[in-house]
Amino acid sequence: MTVKPLARLIGLVLAGSVTAPAFSQVQDDDQLLIRITEGQSAEAARLSEAALASEPVTRLESNPAVSFSRLGGRGLDPVIRGQGQERVDVLLDGMRVEGACPNRMDPPTSRLSSALPQVLEVRTSNRTLRWGPIAGGQVVATTAAPEFADGNRTTGHLTLGGSDNGDGKLVNGSAAVGDRDNYLRLSAGYEEADDYEDGDGNEVRSAFENTEGRLDSAWTAGNGFYVKGMVSRQEERDVKYASGMDAPKTDTDMVRLEVGAPVANGGWNFMTWQADVDHVMDNFSLREPPVMMGMPMKMQTLSETRTRGARLTLDQTINYTKDIAVGVDVESNTWDATMYNGMNLTNVGSFLWPDVERDRVGVFFEAFHRIRSDMRLGAGIRYDRIEMDANRADETFIMKPGAMPMSPASIYQDVYGVTDTSVIDDNVSGFMTGEWRVSPMNTLELTASHSVRSPGVNERYVARGTSWVGNPGLETEKHHKLELSLAGQSDGWHWRPAIWVDEVDDFVLRYEPAPDVIRYRNVGARLLGIEGELGWSNGTWSATGRLASVRGTNNDTDQALPQIPPVQYIQTLGWHHMGHVIQAQWMLARRQDRIDEASGLDPSTSPGYGVFNLNGSHPLMDYLTLSWAVDNVFDKTWAPHVSQEDSFTGEAYRINEPGRTFRAALTARW
Repeated sequence: MTVKPLARLIGLVLAGSVTAPAFSQVQDDDQLLIRITEGQSAEAARLSEAALASEPVTRLESNPAVSFSRLGGRGLDPVIRGQGQERVDVLLDGMRVEGACPNRMDPPTSRLSSALPQVLEVRTSNRTLRWGPIAGGQVVATTAAPEFADGNRTTGHLTLGGSDNGDGKLVNGSAAVGDRDNYLRLSAGYEEADDYEDGDGNEVRSAFENTEGRLDSAWTAGNGFYVKGMVSRQEERDVKYASGMDAPKTDTDMVRLEVGAPVANGGWNFMTWQADVDHVMDNFSLREPPVMMGMPMKMQTLSETRTRGARLTLDQTINYTKDIAVGVDVESNTWDATMYNGMNLTNVGSFLWPDVERDRVGVFFEAFHRIRSDMRLGAGIRYDRIEMDANRADETFIMKPGAMPMSPASIYQDVYGVTDTSVIDDNVSGFMTGEWRVSPMNTLELTASHSVRSPGVNERYVARGTSWVGNPGLETEKHHKLELSLAGQSDGWHWRPAIWVDEVDDFVLRYEPAPDVIRYRNVGARLLGIEGELGWSNGTWSATGRLASVRGTNNDTDQALPQIPPVQYIQTLGWHHMGHVIQAQWMLARRQDRIDEASGLDPSTSPGYGVFNLNGSHPLMDYLTLSWAVDNVFDKTWAPHVSQEDSFTGEAYRINEPGRTFRAALTARW
């Protein structure tokens, strides 16, 4: 794999700091974020919630604007407001992490920790540009610092749990020593599950094993200068999928360093990170391979991704009413994936990712001004220069022994007429936002933004023979968004209706001109949505209803966009008393009959469904909590509309969710 100067530069910064890797400090401004979980809930509640989640990212399912596509028991891929995959960025403590599987068996959300559960948030509009422009959405995971009781120098937790459907088991824990500003923490976890059964009793390939470990630390000087560090490793083994391939091995190593200090009326922050993911997928380790003419047709893909990044930001407050931020960041990504076949897996059958490299340099400036007590305005601008190329595009491969040799470059030329694989994008994004407290109970918010997204590695460079081919000639995607919302609260009630529109120039559309043939092109598109939330609480009882609806249209053909979820509604009813919590949840979805069959992503229309869930949490004694859940109480057979494709076969899969599942966990804290 070719290593270019930007990657080397970031690597040198990391090399000098590997003994003090980092976790990031996230700006604490609720007005910039749409909170999905109880973001500032007590540590015990967060641990209980995480212990009952089938995968950490499923903690976002309480928001109807978030859907998930599934291929197995792990690797759920979020779809936010009808946009997923390359249009959803994932930030782990401010660090961008990429997946290493061309088939998205390991989306970035699979890097979320079960042992040390993060606070999860979703951004859907550009109210800040420091982490890059938002196309579809951003999933933001923030790891909280350890909480030390008064006078205590140690803290930690231990969780034991399991589930009956799939015979799931988990154990995780953490231990920290120090205080709020200076600490050392170690966390680790292990979980496993067999195949689960859907509501009809059919077994779904979903078994997995996941092991993780993490060490993080922080030190703060008397003048406010701080150093924070993190190093982690995750090992996924024997992960089964309902598609044509499984993932017997995926390893992820992450390291991060962060330093900062107060300066004038604000502070500066510098963070650098590295994330390496190695992935193996095949069709024979965990299943019998297909047989042709009496011979097993084995396939194996070895893939990897490397991410190096650094970010410097400066925040200042002027006269208590103006907040400004300026920053610069650099990031280097490389993706390489080679498929092998033949009797002994010695034949190079395809360069799925022909050593693709992306270098990005970005700068941003944004400012917010409270012009009076009931009005706040903000605006920001960001420039990103992105360079992409496929370093192995001219190397040849043979799809099967005896076939004619071909190269990714020759395939791009034959399919799209593109002869140059190198791309340079100059992306300018910006936003304007305003908040008006129109009454003591209501705040009106209007945000307009222009976001530019460069096509991703699959969209531009994937090359599986001539069947699944990316398009290096794609234009950048330009999103023009407008969102209006009204948030309010009074006498125990809270509400937030919202309407939004996203007009997209050069939307990257995946389509199938023939069966099992996958191509990409630019089209005009429009997404229009409404959302609403209404809730009430008196401290003991609470009830909240959330609604989301989105309509996506291909403006070039006046047809539906693929992967658009139906109208979804989630109703919760909760009881809280002296630390005891019991909650009922009813998830409803309308049928979806507005689909894009030509994309290959929508296998069919989908029926509506209604699923009822129960969960609870109970303190048994000081620092000991029992958590339980009954998912799919009435054992329904159901699947969300959004599906996930197996790009090796061109088939889209709509995988049934688990049938009735009992979960329980016991958590001790000290």
